[in-house]
Amino acid sequence: MDTAWLERTDLDERIWREELDEFVPRQVFDAHTHIWRWDFYLAADKETGSYRNFVRPEFEHSDYALLDAVDAALMPGREVRRLAFPFPFQPPCDFESSNRFIVQQTRSNPGSAALMLVQPSMTADELNAWFEAGCVGLKPYRFYSSTGDAVTCRITDFLPEFQLEVASQRGAIVMLHLSMPNGIADERNLADLERLGRSYPGIQWILAHCARSYSHWPIEEAGARLAALPNTWFDTSSVCESEAIAALIRSVGIGRVMYGSDDIPVGVLRGKYVSFGRAWAYLSEANQSLNLSHCDPRMTFTRYEQLRAMRRAAISVGLTGQEIADLFHDNARRLLSLVATNTDQRAVSSSDRDQIRVIDGATAPGPNAGDAR
Repeated sequence: MDTAWLERTDLDERIWREELDEFVPRQVFDAHTHIWRWDFYLAADKETGSYRNFVRPEFEHSDYALLDAVDAALMPGREVRRLAFPFPFQPPCDFESSNRFIVQQTRSNPGSAALMLVQPSMTADELNAWFEAGCVGLKPYRFYSSTGDAVTCRITDFLPEFQLEVASQRGAIVMLHLSMPNGIADERNLADLERLGRSYPGIQWILAHCARSYSHWPIEEAGARLAALPNTWFDTSSVCESEAIAALIRSVGIGRVMYGSDDIPVGVLRGKYVSFGRAWAYLSEANQSLNLSHCDPRMTFTRYEQLRAMRRAAISVGLTGQEIADLFHDNARRLLSLVATNTDQRAVSSSDRDQIRVIDGATAPGPNAGDAR
């Protein structure tokens, strides 16, 4: 495998050495990773389409081994397990091949787990077949909305309730990328999550990208309603602003927040998600022409920008060493152990499961991990 493209610059090395090496624990569970192949995107014009802006030739076969290589290069000395799912290409996407590939890749790597990529037309029988094959949950996406509107669709427009019923019966995960311009601050999203949480109590929800909040204000506006959502977890994938991560931890407590990389490809690209006004955007080497003659103009990996934000948030909130371990590993392991118990699937090893602390019959995080801040 040619990994020359992963070689770190002196700037990358300095950021890792001075800011991140002592912060990132040795044991990591990445709760948001993509395993996929470019072949699974079926558009006739894909070679000239927008995906080609970030699907570089070295990413075209993004398997578990490539994720290992990325983590070895960017976070040397860390042991990484993963919750992985296919890349949600816009239609036309080969769902069958995507899910077959993710099952095969995670089955070969004990301690990791797979989510199936779903669209509204998939039947309950199809979902159950993928559960039987080893998946532990669903990965819907707003691009697959039955309304054709990926910007303002409701959750059940791209995740119908009969699929939620299957997931609830299985005690499964639903990895959710929210729609709406205001994300979690939108009243429709909050109302839907509250209702669906009551109606389908077996589901463990993961709200990706800090509940799709790349800035602090959506989380702060959602406030106590966000913290009160039952069986709801959050990952930090691709969020590069410390205020957003700190706002999430203060709102919901550290016990339900998990590290995720959004690789491949987002975390390994050079750039950063930035917010301004009531908006956010991805700033990269290719999509800006800033005059940076006054400073070092080089960009580092998006993964490093996210980890820097996580570190600053941890300092701001005052996380303990155990709480940082919860953030990077223990919370995700606890979630997968809970799901494995509910679904009778071996998403984690028995040795991992034995280490989970149980209090009064309920699975619990480490000391102080659930304190709201």
